[in-house]
Amino acid sequence: MFKLDIAKLNRRRTTSHLLALGALTIGALASTAPASATPLFPLVTTQPAPMAQAAPQENQGTAAELPARLRRQIVSYPTREAPGTVIIDTPNTYLYYVLGGGQAIRYGIGVGRDGFTWSGVQSVTKKAEWPDWTPPPEMIARQPYLPRYMAGGPGNPLGARAMYLGGTVYRIHGTNAPATIGTHVSSGCIRLTNADVSDLYSRVNVGTKVIVMPMTDRRADNAGDKRS
Repeated sequence: MFKLDIAKLNRRRTTSHLLALGALTIGALASTAPASATPLFPLVTTQPAPMAQAAPQENQGTAAELPARLRRQIVSYPTREAPGTVIIDTPNTYLYYVLGGGQAIRYGIGVGRDGFTWSGVQSVTKKAEWPDWTPPPEMIARQPYLPRYMAGGPGNPLGARAMYLGGTVYRIHGTNAPATIGTHVSSGCIRLTNADVSDLYSRVNVGTKVIVMPMTDRRADNAGDKRS
């Protein structure tokens, strides 16, 4: 036989009733709350931040990195050539974009190394932004380690823009090596900084006349009177 503790039993019954009543109250509140109501304990979710897209490195090799004489600038340049003509001053490593009225925009350039310079008159037959590079067979024969193909981009040696000259293998293009501007280093192509070639590209059209002066035709260097 055991002794029934009436007081303890009553306390248990009271606690059970209170718990049941609390559950019913919460259920009622949940069923009557509007759908837009803020939950008492909102779920916390996380999402990865969107990746920022890298800007094209068209300003790689800016004018500030070049010696003063090689920076893009407007200079006095008397010529009979029509405005819009491009003149390559090979020995002085300058490219002139004729403005007319005795003026031109002068850009510093890199030109062909010894044995790879050339001269003549061509025209722009094609333009390309961030061009792919496929070295011609004669270049691969001299430098077998070169890739057979390289997609366009900041690491491509043709840089941000290219203007193709006639039916030749030569181009006016950008570079990922701005320190070579002002030197005789290429296999015959004319290179500018990415910032400068992008500027020239915006001015030049397909059909533009391009005059490439020979190494023996050295003319006086005209001091720039106004920077563009």
